Amino acid sequence: MTAFAELLDDYVRVLGPDHPHTLAARHNLAFWRGHAGDVAGAVTAFAELLDDYVRVLGPDHPHTLAARHNLARSQGEAGDVAGAVTAFAELLDDRLRVLGPDHPHTLKTRNALAHWQERSGEGLDTNG
Repeated sequence: MTAFAELLDDYVRVLGPDHPHTLAARHNLAFWRGHAGDVAGAVTAFAELLDDYVRVLGPDHPHTLAARHNLARSQGEAGDVAGAVTAFAELLDDRLRVLGPDHPHTLKTRNALAHWQERSGEGLDTNG
C-alpha cells in the first residue's frame, strides 16, 4: 500500500488532483486499503473519491460507477449491510440505464446486490 501512497503523491504533484491518473491512483489505494483490512478507511476513501469522480468525470462515467460499486462493497464489509444493499440497488438502476441489462458490469452489480441482500436476510425465501 505504501507504493500506491507514494505514487499518488507523485501524481498529485505532477498531474494535479483532478487528473484521471491521479483519481485512478486514489481508487487503487482505497481498494488495497480495504483488502489490507482497513475497511473503514476504504469506505472513507471511496466516498471522498466518488465526490471527485462525479465532479470531474460525471455521474455516468465508468470510473464513477466502479467507485460506487467498490464503495458499496466496502460498506458491506465494514458492517453496513443495509447501506450496501441500498447502494447496490441504486447502482444497479444506473448501470441498467447506462450499460443495459446484459453488460458484464451490470451483471456483476446484480450479483453483488443479491449477495448483500442474502447477507441482510432480504434474499432468503421463507416460503419453503
